[in-house]
Amino acid sequence: MKFSLRPTETVFYDFFSRAAENLVRGTTLLAELALPGADPQSISERLIEVEHDSDHVTHELYNKINSTFVTPFDREDIYRLGSGLDDVIDHLEAAGSLIYLYGLTELPSLPREMHELVEILDQQAKLTADAMPRLRSMKDLREYWVECNRLENEGDRAYRMLLVRLFSGEYDALTVLKLKEVADELEKACDAFENVANTVETIAVKES
Repeated sequence: MKFSLRPTETVFYDFFSRAAENLVRGTTLLAELALPGADPQSISERLIEVEHDSDHVTHELYNKINSTFVTPFDREDIYRLGSGLDDVIDHLEAAGSLIYLYGLTELPSLPREMHELVEILDQQAKLTADAMPRLRSMKDLREYWVECNRLENEGDRAYRMLLVRLFSGEYDALTVLKLKEVADELEKACDAFENVANTVETIAVKES
């Protein structure tokens, strides 16, 4: 029988799951924001609320680390995972706020490639939320990080094609600058999801 000195409490995994569920809420709101007839102010405000809730979860996680003698796995990895999840929602919220503040929903439509990026982010969010509970057992996680990394490559492709669209002359210079700021935040969110997946892979390897 394998003997472990690791604690059996589940609160750390609960923090990760709550943070990941907020990512799904975030990508869902971004998708709503890009739809015709959306209420950009209301959606942006709800996205900010999700980001604030994620900040609260992250602070709770850090406080728990500092008050716990024995953690489920390395403290450094817990910090990295918690911080990584928080980074994703920060980029999602920034993208949503910029779309609203720049009045980009008043355009006839957002670029198709931007919708593709949001869809990729939504897939990454759902994958991440599904994977977090499996950290308890450290089983069946490989498919998660492999697929999340594949989606990040898809996100890079969509981002490059979006840049081609933006600099094609279809939009005026000021609109290009605004859209590119949003695109950059979406691309950073995609990268941040990959960083979370890589952190999970590192943890799984260490604990195997």
